[in-house]
Amino acid sequence: MNAKPTLICIPDISGFTKFMSEVDIELSSLVIPLLLNKIIYSNNLGLQVSEIEGDAVLFYRTGPLPAFEDLIDQCKLFYTDFYSQLKKLKKDFKDHKHNHLIPDILGLKIILHYGEEIGAVQIGQNIKLMGEDVIIAHRLLKNDIASDEYLLLSENLINEYKESIIDQNFEWGTLKEGDDQYRHLGAINYRYIDLKPLI
Repeated sequence: MNAKPTLICIPDISGFTKFMSEVDIELSSLVIPLLLNKIIYSNNLGLQVSEIEGDAVLFYRTGPLPAFEDLIDQCKLFYTDFYSQLKKLKKDFKDHKHNHLIPDILGLKIILHYGEEIGAVQIGQNIKLMGEDVIIAHRLLKNDIASDEYLLLSENLINEYKESIIDQNFEWGTLKEGDDQYRHLGAINYRYIDLKPLI
């Protein structure tokens, strides 16, 4: 296993557990895969899929980081395409008694993280990412952000770009600072922005 600098991107469907508990399996087994597929096919940045985790896609990309503008544009596309699919699914399943819950419960949050040493090992047909930074990326999904729909950028990622470039790419809202304490990992700093103004 050769550890390499790696970008991690995790689009995660918020409201997944509530949706699964309030909607019958007939509808949920159609809606969730269609949403995950929409996320995967909205990938214009050459990200690789490591895992599909029920309500999330774990993307990664080794080597040099993309331009910051391209990275943010990709995340905006994930979000807007996700919402286009939500609206389409509400129409497609208009005769289902729970169709109104599709856009009311479900949303999207996106985690971006960068690690200097992330390994990739093949297990069966899948690539499994290994290393502390993979754990950090997953832990960042559990945070104290009040919103359910946001883009979170870890401090590790932010530090790879010039501050002036970062500020130019969030015209739709305010990039805020946050941090959370995680067992075994300590405090992890990040910035985040609400995605809702994009729709």
